[in-house]
Amino acid sequence: MGETIIDGPLYQARKKVYPQAVHGRFRRIKWTILGITLAVYYLLPFVRWDRGPGMPSQAVLVDLPHRRFYFFLIELWPQEVYYFTGLLIIAAMTLFLMNAVAGRVWCGYMCPQTIWTDLFYAVERWVEGDRRERIISDKRGWTFTHVRQTVTKHAIWLMIAWWTGGAWVLYFADAPTLVRELATLQAPLIAYLWIAILTATTYTFAGHAREQVCIYMCPWPRIQAALTDEWALNVTYRRDRGEPRMSVKKADQLREHGQAAGDCIDCHQCINVCPTGLDIRDGIQLGCIQCGLCIDACDTVMSQIGRPTGLIAYDTDINGQRRLAGKPPVYRLIRARTMLYAAIIVLAGGIMLYALSTRSSMSANVLHERNPLYVLLADGSVRNDYTVRLLNKGSSFTLDVSGMAGATVRVAGIERGTDGRLIVDVGQDQTRELRMSVQVGSAAVPQGPANIEFEVTDTVTGQQATAQDHFIPANR
Repeated sequence: MGETIIDGPLYQARKKVYPQAVHGRFRRIKWTILGITLAVYYLLPFVRWDRGPGMPSQAVLVDLPHRRFYFFLIELWPQEVYYFTGLLIIAAMTLFLMNAVAGRVWCGYMCPQTIWTDLFYAVERWVEGDRRERIISDKRGWTFTHVRQTVTKHAIWLMIAWWTGGAWVLYFADAPTLVRELATLQAPLIAYLWIAILTATTYTFAGHAREQVCIYMCPWPRIQAALTDEWALNVTYRRDRGEPRMSVKKADQLREHGQAAGDCIDCHQCINVCPTGLDIRDGIQLGCIQCGLCIDACDTVMSQIGRPTGLIAYDTDINGQRRLAGKPPVYRLIRARTMLYAAIIVLAGGIMLYALSTRSSMSANVLHERNPLYVLLADGSVRNDYTVRLLNKGSSFTLDVSGMAGATVRVAGIERGTDGRLIVDVGQDQTRELRMSVQVGSAAVPQGPANIEFEVTDTVTGQQATAQDHFIPANR
């Protein structure tokens, strides 16, 4: 067998991308989304929410020391991790739905990498100028002006990256308090460490890696390629209208003689504005994030030369074939795929809302002791031992057992009140584990394993929680 010789490099060297500023409908949409998302991210930790005395007043807080997650009026415990599972399902299905409707629209408009890279590009243009000025400056080398602009740009980038890392840390502690501690160098070391890590990653990904993250590091382009179909809207160069490419003058001459001429004048504006440096005229590619900036650039050129806009637009593969066959375009946003994704989102959201609206502020778990299963006492009575775990989001509890006539209940370390009830105090937002014994006299011992129910009642609200287990009789 012959040897296979690979001629050429094993990887493609990076070519620096100089995206040009562009104005238009999609650029305005991107600026709007960027402004809203960044405002939410940076300001949300400072939003207050009154939960009562002794409770955190931050609207959104991940309270790791007390193992709580607060989101406005919602409070989640570690035992309620299934809510996060539901959120992950909804997030995944939403991403799939967006892909089925408009391809990588998430990547182009709402991905954090896209948003922060857009922000860093805006700083770069403000400091160094647009595409042409940046290219000329890089070719000239390290002149005094170039050094000054570079230092200014990177200083602003680091400030944005530092505040990005700082804002993330604020979600894990009371924001005003932590800001004051950070400013006075009294914050925990872990806070400074995470700010440094997130500052470095933001600065690296948005300032240097940029389009390399989208093309080589992110798995979503590969995943979405397997999920998309022919009905999904993608940023598309309408080849049937744009080809053959030629200058404006030549195209006008051919049209005067009744000959075919494409609308594309090969101006390269669609390439110049692309944040990943692609040529959309080569078809859908891995690096295309579907941001629509090439649409704005092409529409501007078409308006200037007096041709209809939409040479580049969100379109489907099927419509390209239909236009070549002289048929009108067809769009099917509502189809089996999109309806399935929407149904899963609604179902998961409905289950979560129902669970939130009906969940109890208390719960009880019971575990029968396995060694021994029972204890036969000298008077012939039988005792079973249980471990009872109480979860309290309210006040104190009373404990009782039903389903076993004549049973005597004891809890280690707990005395009965004047009314004969077992009252257990559990700190608010805490759990408590108890050792409970259920003893049945010899005359009332069942012939076989019997079901018993442990009842926990909130002494203030009267709300109840129950847990079931078995009473095991002695083998006599």
